[in-house]
Amino acid sequence: MKELRYTLVTDGPSDDALIPPLTWLLREQGVACAIAPTWADLSRLRQRPRGLRERISLSIDLYPCDLLFVHRDAEHQSPELRKAEIRIALAECDAKVSLPPVVHVIPIHMTEAWLLFDEQVLRWVAGNPNGQMTLDLPRIAELEHQPDPKEYLYERLRIASGLHGRRLKKFSTVGCARRVAERLETFAPLRTLSAFKALELDIDHTVREHGWDQPGEDD
Repeated sequence: MKELRYTLVTDGPSDDALIPPLTWLLREQGVACAIAPTWADLSRLRQRPRGLRERISLSIDLYPCDLLFVHRDAEHQSPELRKAEIRIALAECDAKVSLPPVVHVIPIHMTEAWLLFDEQVLRWVAGNPNGQMTLDLPRIAELEHQPDPKEYLYERLRIASGLHGRRLKKFSTVGCARRVAERLETFAPLRTLSAFKALELDIDHTVREHGWDQPGEDD
């Protein structure tokens, strides 16, 4: 295989921040060929998909891939329930849809919980890399227990910016999660978290099952 194409189906637009950690995990599991990630952006469709089944079907149709990641935030539900919802949606997909291998991506609470472990990266994204303001990031073991990781991340970025008054009001957090994820060089600290460990095991199994860790004929 010269290229591994994967498509990410997400709950919301800010969850495209999952692309950097997913690509990192594929590399960690031995995928040596080029990796071509795509976020299934369905927001511009004239007729929005209704429910997870339609999102999956449309994503596969519009963004063909070798591997499909389906994201659902656990929030206040168990990861097992979210996995069951994904399995049901996959089973209900139209018979005409050719399903690639699927990996479930289910962070505890929200994606942003996986981006709260590197102060220097947050300062850089906030545009103030030399700032000294205390950000009070949670310990790694506490990341999955943050009640609202998205707002917690945005508030830390506002603090890290060092801005006040009107300048702070103009500070935009839109797109910050993706920029934080792209700036992180490693996601290894997250390996102590239950949801991240489960994701890595699923990716490892899928990579080995399909031989994506083996050199291709032309390699």
